[in-house]
Amino acid sequence: MYYEDSGEGLPILLTHGFGASTAMWQGQVDAFGDRYRLIRWDMRGHGETECPDDLTHYSQAHCVEDMRCLLDHLKIEQAVIGGHSLGGFMSLAFHVSHPERCKALILQGCGPGYRSVESRETWNKRAENRARTLVEGGLSALGGGAEVGVSIQRSARGLAQAARGILSQVDARVIDSLPSIAVPVLIVIGDGDSHFLTGSAYMADRIPNAVNIVVPGAGHGVNVDQPEATNEAFGQFLSGL
Repeated sequence: MYYEDSGEGLPILLTHGFGASTAMWQGQVDAFGDRYRLIRWDMRGHGETECPDDLTHYSQAHCVEDMRCLLDHLKIEQAVIGGHSLGGFMSLAFHVSHPERCKALILQGCGPGYRSVESRETWNKRAENRARTLVEGGLSALGGGAEVGVSIQRSARGLAQAARGILSQVDARVIDSLPSIAVPVLIVIGDGDSHFLTGSAYMADRIPNAVNIVVPGAGHGVNVDQPEATNEAFGQFLSGL
């Protein structure tokens, strides 16, 4: 597993979205590296982390366990758990399994998954199509927002396996957990992030006392599109912990 660990103070574990990597958080490292300890890592199939061929090595359960093992490796008992898109969903999944390890949550450009089987099946068909496109077209078929553009990938096949194994929705545990979240939560999304605006508002309505920030002039990669506004939201939230 590839990770970067810099700064001192309150630890913040940042997880990228699908098709992105640690590089998407450079603007936050530059802004907060003098006050906080920022840990960024590449999920399986992404960036510099090894990409095994066997699909059984890719799942949401593996991803949650990777996050736990990284915190254990760094001897961090509790951290702010933050993530973008798929990384935001995985941050919620981590909270479901390890709430005692979460000081707070930062959820950027993401939704809480789906309660109905039919909605999950529709999402999973899109994930499979994404995987097939990557296998057939290579990294040039990746596409994505600003956060993908600043990231570097090694393997289109690894991304395809991640799409099939980590991006796929498996149950309703995350969306069902929202009302029981007791830690501080910051939700950040760009006003142009049409795919996740509804899911983001849904989370804001159901997570007790969640802070919801909609950033003007930003798409899916809100922290790359509008770094100053995003960092202001992050800074205000973190200073109150």
